[in-house]
Amino acid sequence: MTTPYYVGAHVSAAGGVQNAPLNAAAIGANAFALFTKNQRRWVAKPLATADIDAFKRNCEQHGFSPRQILPHDSYLINLGHPEPDARAKSLDAFIDEMQRCQQLGLCYLNLHPGSHLRQIDEDQCLSLIAESINRALEQTDGVTAVLENTAGQGSNLGYTFAQLAQIIDQVEDKSRVGVCIDTCHLFAAGYDLRSREDCQQAFAEFGRLVGFDYLCGMHLNDSKGGHGSRLDRHHSLGQGEIGWTVFEYLMQDDRFRGVPLILETIDETLWADEIRQLRAFAGAAVQEAGQ
Repeated sequence: MTTPYYVGAHVSAAGGVQNAPLNAAAIGANAFALFTKNQRRWVAKPLATADIDAFKRNCEQHGFSPRQILPHDSYLINLGHPEPDARAKSLDAFIDEMQRCQQLGLCYLNLHPGSHLRQIDEDQCLSLIAESINRALEQTDGVTAVLENTAGQGSNLGYTFAQLAQIIDQVEDKSRVGVCIDTCHLFAAGYDLRSREDCQQAFAEFGRLVGFDYLCGMHLNDSKGGHGSRLDRHHSLGQGEIGWTVFEYLMQDDRFRGVPLILETIDETLWADEIRQLRAFAGAAVQEAGQ
């Protein structure tokens, strides 16, 4: 049986994590992302047993397996912070989020790699990120740390495939580290995606420098910023500077099957339509192959 495309969105968990799978099912998704706590606060109360049980029950009822779910960590976390005390605070928060994923029976935790804050050089910061991940993996079980490529805004690292590979090279347990590719970030960081040839070149570079074995998910976003702008500004599919080509490409390439493909586009009222359009691209490829 052919592995399906898992397409969804980063849905709200307001009122409790158990509501996220319900919100995903309501838009016709077969994948979703969520925050397991308030993403703009350092500390959150522990997950209640009743909420954990309800989350698992709702996921099972609507057919969401752990590999179709891509939780995202707090925006406050910086595993490459140049100051030891601040980095330790981030590490503690990251470990807490890994443990929350464990409690929910999830296998991924998506993170932004980190920032050097213009206080240390890039190589040193990348090493600190890897060191932090190593420590987090030592204190948790079963959850993969999924590095998201950034747009390269400010002092954020992870905006090139080479930087992601540099982090992975220094992670001791390669079985528990992966990558999430954000199309908006990729485009803003300087990887062109506006033609099929551009897409082929960009993902060939990913395969060469990182490897598709590490691909654990994607964020599907158009971009308000131009190519190479370093602006992290998402847009609805087809309404930004990237256009539709890359999304059609992704839905017709088997390398992107079996991992959560998550919309973070700016108008959630369009999510159901965007999901249908993405699936239509995949269906068109199947129909064409059968002719």
